[in-house]
Amino acid sequence: MTESVEKERDEILLAVLPHVLFDGWSQKALAAGLKDSGLGESEGLVVFPGGVSELAAHFNNHADRQMLKEISKMDLDSMSVRDRIIAATRARLEVVAAHRESIRRLLTYLSLPQNHLIGMRCSLNTVDAIWYATGDTSTDFNYYTKRGLLLGVYSATVLYWLADESEGFEESWGFLERRINDVLKLPKLGSKVGDRLKKGMGLMPRIGRRIFRPI
Repeated sequence: MTESVEKERDEILLAVLPHVLFDGWSQKALAAGLKDSGLGESEGLVVFPGGVSELAAHFNNHADRQMLKEISKMDLDSMSVRDRIIAATRARLEVVAAHRESIRRLLTYLSLPQNHLIGMRCSLNTVDAIWYATGDTSTDFNYYTKRGLLLGVYSATVLYWLADESEGFEESWGFLERRINDVLKLPKLGSKVGDRLKKGMGLMPRIGRRIFRPI
Protein backbone atom coordinates (compact mmCIF):
# COMPACT_ATOMS: atom_id res chain seq x y z
CA MET A 1 0.00 0.00 0.00
CA THR A 2 1.41 3.37 -1.00
CA GLU A 3 1.76 6.17 1.52
CA SER A 4 -0.80 8.30 -0.34
CA VAL A 5 -3.42 5.54 -0.27
CA GLU A 6 -2.81 4.88 3.41
CA LYS A 7 -3.14 8.60 4.13
CA GLU A 8 -6.46 8.73 2.25
CA ARG A 9 -7.72 5.71 4.17
CA ASP A 10 -6.70 7.35 7.45
CA GLU A 11 -8.52 10.56 6.54
CA ILE A 12 -11.73 8.69 5.71
CA LEU A 13 -11.46 6.68 8.92
CA LEU A 14 -11.13 9.82 11.04
CA ALA A 15 -14.14 11.31 9.22
CA VAL A 16 -16.22 8.20 9.92
CA LEU A 17 -15.43 7.88 13.64
CA PRO A 18 -17.74 10.71 14.82
CA HIS A 19 -20.62 8.99 13.01
CA VAL A 20 -19.80 5.63 14.59
CA LEU A 21 -20.87 7.13 17.92
CA PHE A 22 -24.45 7.37 16.60
CA ASP A 23 -24.68 4.70 13.91
CA GLY A 24 -22.14 2.12 15.03
CA TRP A 25 -19.80 0.43 12.56
CA SER A 26 -22.31 0.49 9.73
CA GLN A 27 -22.71 1.40 6.10
CA LYS A 28 -24.60 4.49 7.23
CA ALA A 29 -21.62 5.72 9.26
CA LEU A 30 -19.25 4.97 6.39
CA ALA A 31 -21.44 6.84 3.92
CA ALA A 32 -21.62 9.85 6.24
CA GLY A 33 -17.86 9.88 6.67
CA LEU A 34 -17.32 9.66 2.94
CA LYS A 35 -19.69 12.57 2.44
CA ASP A 36 -17.76 14.63 4.99
CA SER A 37 -14.59 13.78 3.06
CA GLY A 38 -16.16 14.98 -0.18
CA LEU A 39 -16.41 11.46 -1.60
CA GLY A 40 -19.29 9.36 -2.85
CA GLU A 41 -19.99 5.78 -1.85
CA SER A 42 -18.65 4.49 -5.18
CA GLU A 43 -15.35 6.27 -4.54
CA GLY A 44 -15.33 4.85 -1.03
CA LEU A 45 -15.53 1.33 -2.42
CA VAL A 46 -12.33 1.99 -4.34
CA VAL A 47 -10.53 2.92 -1.11
CA PHE A 48 -12.28 0.34 1.09
CA PRO A 49 -13.46 -2.41 -1.28
CA GLY A 50 -14.30 -4.58 1.71
CA GLY A 51 -16.68 -1.96 3.05
CA VAL A 52 -17.28 -1.60 6.78
CA SER A 53 -15.33 -4.71 7.78
CA GLU A 54 -12.23 -3.41 5.99
CA LEU A 55 -12.72 0.00 7.61
CA ALA A 56 -12.89 -1.64 11.03
CA ALA A 57 -9.67 -3.55 10.35
CA HIS A 58 -8.03 -0.32 9.19
CA PHE A 59 -8.99 1.35 12.47
CA ASN A 60 -7.00 -1.34 14.26
CA ASN A 61 -4.09 -0.89 11.85
CA HIS A 62 -4.18 2.88 12.33
CA ALA A 63 -4.10 2.49 16.11
CA ASP A 64 -1.20 0.02 15.88
CA ARG A 65 0.79 2.52 13.81
CA GLN A 66 0.11 5.27 16.33
CA MET A 67 1.23 2.93 19.09
CA LEU A 68 4.49 2.18 17.26
CA LYS A 69 5.20 5.91 17.02
CA GLU A 70 4.83 6.18 20.79
CA ILE A 71 7.00 3.12 21.39
CA SER A 72 9.74 4.61 19.20
CA LYS A 73 10.02 7.49 21.67
CA MET A 74 10.68 5.15 24.61
CA ASP A 75 14.08 4.20 25.99
CA LEU A 76 13.44 0.48 25.66
CA ASP A 77 17.06 -0.48 26.28
CA SER A 78 16.76 0.73 29.86
CA MET A 79 13.62 -1.39 30.50
CA SER A 80 13.10 -5.01 31.38
CA VAL A 81 11.00 -7.11 28.99
CA ARG A 82 8.15 -6.91 31.50
CA ASP A 83 8.24 -3.12 31.58
CA ARG A 84 8.52 -2.88 27.79
CA ILE A 85 5.37 -4.95 27.30
CA ILE A 86 3.47 -3.00 29.95
CA ALA A 87 4.52 0.33 28.43
CA ALA A 88 3.65 -0.74 24.89
CA THR A 89 0.26 -2.19 25.85
CA ARG A 90 -0.55 0.94 27.80
CA ALA A 91 0.50 3.07 24.81
CA ARG A 92 -1.82 1.06 22.56
CA LEU A 93 -4.80 2.02 24.73
CA GLU A 94 -3.71 5.61 25.28
CA VAL A 95 -3.54 6.37 21.55
CA VAL A 96 -7.21 5.43 21.17
CA ALA A 97 -8.48 6.90 24.44
CA ALA A 98 -10.37 9.60 22.54
CA HIS A 99 -12.29 6.88 20.69
CA ARG A 100 -13.27 4.67 23.59
CA GLU A 101 -16.96 4.59 22.67
CA SER A 102 -16.08 3.72 19.06
CA ILE A 103 -14.03 0.80 20.38
CA ARG A 104 -16.93 -0.35 22.53
CA ARG A 105 -19.11 -0.37 19.43
CA LEU A 106 -16.34 -2.03 17.46
CA LEU A 107 -16.31 -4.97 19.88
CA THR A 108 -20.04 -5.35 19.36
CA TYR A 109 -19.53 -5.32 15.60
CA LEU A 110 -16.69 -7.86 15.78
CA SER A 111 -18.75 -10.14 18.00
CA LEU A 112 -21.05 -10.90 15.06
CA PRO A 113 -20.37 -14.43 13.72
CA GLN A 114 -19.32 -13.20 10.28
CA ASN A 115 -16.75 -10.87 11.85
CA HIS A 116 -15.08 -13.22 14.35
CA LEU A 117 -12.06 -13.93 12.16
CA ILE A 118 -11.49 -10.23 11.49
CA GLY A 119 -11.60 -9.51 15.20
CA MET A 120 -9.15 -12.30 15.99
CA ARG A 121 -6.71 -11.15 13.31
CA CYS A 122 -6.89 -7.57 14.55
CA SER A 123 -6.04 -8.60 18.11
CA LEU A 124 -3.28 -10.96 17.01
CA ASN A 125 -1.74 -8.34 14.73
CA THR A 126 -1.69 -5.92 17.66
CA VAL A 127 0.07 -8.29 20.08
CA ASP A 128 2.45 -9.29 17.28
CA ALA A 129 3.30 -5.61 16.71
CA ILE A 130 3.87 -5.11 20.44
CA TRP A 131 6.28 -8.02 20.69
CA TYR A 132 8.28 -7.06 17.62
CA ALA A 133 8.44 -3.39 18.62
CA THR A 134 9.75 -4.30 22.05
CA GLY A 135 12.57 -6.40 20.64
CA ASP A 136 11.23 -9.94 20.31
CA THR A 137 12.96 -11.95 17.58
CA SER A 138 11.70 -15.45 18.40
CA THR A 139 10.68 -17.69 15.52
CA ASP A 140 10.16 -21.04 17.27
CA PHE A 141 7.44 -22.29 19.61
CA ASN A 142 8.10 -19.26 21.86
CA TYR A 143 6.78 -17.00 19.09
CA TYR A 144 3.29 -18.44 19.45
CA THR A 145 3.48 -18.85 23.22
CA LYS A 146 4.39 -15.20 23.78
CA ARG A 147 1.66 -13.90 21.51
CA GLY A 148 -0.95 -16.24 22.91
CA LEU A 149 -0.22 -15.18 26.48
CA LEU A 150 -0.17 -11.48 25.62
CA LEU A 151 -3.42 -11.86 23.67
CA GLY A 152 -5.16 -12.96 26.87
CA VAL A 153 -3.69 -10.07 28.85
CA TYR A 154 -4.44 -7.51 26.14
CA SER A 155 -8.04 -8.65 25.63
CA ALA A 156 -8.80 -8.64 29.36
CA THR A 157 -7.19 -5.22 29.79
CA VAL A 158 -9.21 -3.71 26.94
CA LEU A 159 -12.47 -4.88 28.57
CA TYR A 160 -11.35 -3.56 31.97
CA TRP A 161 -10.28 -0.25 30.42
CA LEU A 162 -13.61 0.23 28.67
CA ALA A 163 -15.37 0.14 32.04
CA ASP A 164 -12.71 2.11 33.95
CA GLU A 165 -13.80 5.49 35.28
CA SER A 166 -10.71 6.13 37.40
CA GLU A 167 -8.66 9.27 36.80
CA GLY A 168 -6.17 8.74 34.01
CA PHE A 169 -7.27 5.09 33.83
CA GLU A 170 -4.95 4.34 36.74
CA GLU A 171 -6.97 1.29 37.74
CA SER A 172 -6.54 -0.14 34.26
CA TRP A 173 -2.76 0.25 34.41
CA GLY A 174 -2.73 -1.51 37.77
CA PHE A 175 -4.85 -4.30 36.29
CA LEU A 176 -2.45 -4.58 33.35
CA GLU A 177 0.57 -4.89 35.62
CA ARG A 178 -1.10 -7.59 37.71
CA ARG A 179 -2.00 -9.62 34.63
CA ILE A 180 1.52 -9.32 33.22
CA ASN A 181 2.95 -10.42 36.57
CA ASP A 182 0.61 -13.43 36.58
CA VAL A 183 1.67 -14.41 33.06
CA LEU A 184 5.38 -14.18 33.90
CA LYS A 185 4.88 -16.89 36.51
CA LEU A 186 3.51 -19.37 33.97
CA PRO A 187 6.70 -20.37 32.08
CA LYS A 188 8.34 -21.49 35.32
CA LEU A 189 5.39 -23.77 36.05
CA GLY A 190 4.76 -24.94 32.53
CA SER A 191 8.14 -25.67 30.98
CA LYS A 192 7.61 -29.46 31.03
CA VAL A 193 4.16 -29.05 29.51
CA GLY A 194 5.62 -26.76 26.88
CA ASP A 195 8.23 -29.36 25.91
CA ARG A 196 5.48 -31.91 25.34
CA LEU A 197 3.36 -29.46 23.36
CA LYS A 198 6.22 -28.68 21.00
CA LYS A 199 6.10 -32.24 19.71
CA GLY A 200 2.53 -31.75 18.54
CA MET A 201 2.85 -28.29 17.06
CA GLY A 202 3.71 -29.19 13.46
CA LEU A 203 0.67 -27.32 12.14
CA MET A 204 1.30 -24.11 14.08
CA PRO A 205 3.51 -22.36 11.50
CA ARG A 206 0.88 -22.88 8.80
CA ILE A 207 -1.95 -21.80 11.07
CA GLY A 208 0.07 -18.81 12.24
CA ARG A 209 0.71 -17.65 8.69
CA ARG A 210 -3.03 -17.73 8.01
CA ILE A 211 -3.94 -15.74 11.12
CA PHE A 212 -1.02 -13.30 11.44
CA ARG A 213 -1.52 -11.50 8.16
CA PRO A 214 -2.71 -7.98 7.31
CA ILE A 215 -6.39 -7.52 6.53
